[in-house]
Amino acid sequence: MTLNPIKAFSDYIAAQGLKNTPQRRLIVDVFFKSGKHASTEELYDQVRTIDSGVGQATIYRTLRLLCEANLAREMHFGDGTARYEPIADDSHHDHLICTACGRNQEVVDVNIERLQEELATRYGFVLTSHRMYLYGLCSSCRGTPAK
Repeated sequence: MTLNPIKAFSDYIAAQGLKNTPQRRLIVDVFFKSGKHASTEELYDQVRTIDSGVGQATIYRTLRLLCEANLAREMHFGDGTARYEPIADDSHHDHLICTACGRNQEVVDVNIERLQEELATRYGFVLTSHRMYLYGLCSSCRGTPAK
């Protein structure tokens, strides 16, 4: 992927014959600088602190465009809220999600990745992508320190 997602978005918008408005540029900038899995509402709240004229529909449409441009992906962590994750590079990670507080921890484990590849091979599959969400209770919600 491109090292500069903001430029990649500008290029995508131009290729689609759309305007790269100041509001879209602001939304994209805030989204990529936040570095978290933001809902439309969370992103809306952040953007409105900078420009109160940005509407929620503009946030939603811009996130859709980011997904279409393969610069973001829509995630569902089981709480009924769609969240959007910036795609910064081709690296892969999985998620640990607390069912009590909603905390989301990104994790990378080479052993899990190797086992998934072995499993796919065993059944004659070539993996093109996958997502793994593990649900449970975080150490804070259990009242115990993290390991």
